[in-house]
Amino acid sequence: MMTSVDTDLIRVLADPLRLQIVTLLAQETLCTTHLVEETGARQTNLSNHLRVLREAGVVETEPCGRYTYYKLRPDVIASIAGRFADLAESARTAADNKRACP
Repeated sequence: MMTSVDTDLIRVLADPLRLQIVTLLAQETLCTTHLVEETGARQTNLSNHLRVLREAGVVETEPCGRYTYYKLRPDVIASIAGRFADLAESARTAADNKRACP
């Protein structure tokens, strides 16, 4: 069963730009400047999305001089992926279950 935390995380990842950021961070640790270049988003918009991802625990920051690098937290992604895997397995085993109409 999905918890409210899972639902919140799904909402966070449902935004196309945030999903693009997560996809990029799955490949390497990047700073805001890199993410602006890769996504084409404005820096202020990107910073707002990064804040949401940070507050949701999806990314963590690493200060480096005057830059801040962002790194994906794979354990969080694996957790939500596991929930979806559980749902898929449940659907497979319940495929033949049909509740009769009254």
